[in-house]
Amino acid sequence: MAQLRLSLRLAHLLLVIACGALLAGVVSLCERLVRHDLMALRQRLTRWFLARLSGALPFRVRVEGELPAQPMLWVANHVSWTDIPLLGALQPISFLSKAEVRTWPLAGWLAHKAGTLFIRRGSGDSNLVGQQLGRHLQRGRHLLIFPEGTTTDGQGLRTFHGRLLASAIDSGVPLQPVAIRYLRGGQPCPVAPFVGDDDMLSHLLRLLRSQAGEVQIQLLAPIASASASRNDLARQAQSRIAAALQLDAPAAQREAA
Repeated sequence: MAQLRLSLRLAHLLLVIACGALLAGVVSLCERLVRHDLMALRQRLTRWFLARLSGALPFRVRVEGELPAQPMLWVANHVSWTDIPLLGALQPISFLSKAEVRTWPLAGWLAHKAGTLFIRRGSGDSNLVGQQLGRHLQRGRHLLIFPEGTTTDGQGLRTFHGRLLASAIDSGVPLQPVAIRYLRGGQPCPVAPFVGDDDMLSHLLRLLRSQAGEVQIQLLAPIASASASRNDLARQAQSRIAAALQLDAPAAQREAA
């Protein structure tokens, strides 16, 4: 039974990925023909694709809260690569991701075509990326970042880094805090987290072999960026997400508050 479940889910997932690759290729060709960036179209198609990708994953998703009507900088805790399709299915949005994702076979290419911005940790290019984030926000586009900078097992939060939140202040847009939690039988899910030295293929196969889990996505009250420092915004976002997940803030965050 488990092998049959894996085969069916894998076939579904491969079909969705093939559709995504075809869409990305068509849009790339159109951009070359018209010699114009079709970002708005890419974001809408990306949302459509990520909604189908989410449907191919073994999750039952419950969303609480209201989707923002105006462009915002979304900030969320980070548990797994699956956060991206689950959150990206909610609204047309671009992501900031670590540079390693760009090298992933097919997934990295799809992420690039969807408008993902990539940052290399420790490379000192956060100012350049911050400027790119600001341009996206000023053009009326939603953006999502994971201010922890890495994934966790979902049972705690790392300190939120504020350096990239300056783009919200400079653009005059609010923050949209998002709390995401993976559960299995009412307890933290041990399968969904993508942490440590885990590799994409092994994690995907474990996920597809497992019984369906639960995902809770909470869209929290927006945070105004006007007259706030980036560190203040980071503390406020972290505090709200920690409260929604019923987690304690990291010691460094509590001391800074």
